[in-house]
Amino acid sequence: MSDHHHCARPHDGSRLWHEADGLHIDVCGLEPPQPAVTILGLIDNGEAGANLTAHLDREPISLYPELEQRGWDYEMLSSCGHGAHDDEVKLRLVRLRA
Repeated sequence: MSDHHHCARPHDGSRLWHEADGLHIDVCGLEPPQPAVTILGLIDNGEAGANLTAHLDREPISLYPELEQRGWDYEMLSSCGHGAHDDEVKLRLVRLRA
């Protein structure tokens, strides 16, 4: 697949990594509300930059209003479609305003 490289995770077990499209964070396996807290923490401290791709176990419905309040838009991306991450939810988060 053309976006195969966007599915690669660091071999060191890190939850955060950079790719050409920006910062990625893997919050799979964390109990709610930790995925949202972790993502919002990156946004609030400025570490996320203007683009962030979040890898989650499930769609984070409660996260959407928080993103909107902070001036971020979100878009669901297709999952990798192979291996252990078939049911993963991927969200691209984009800062709309500073």
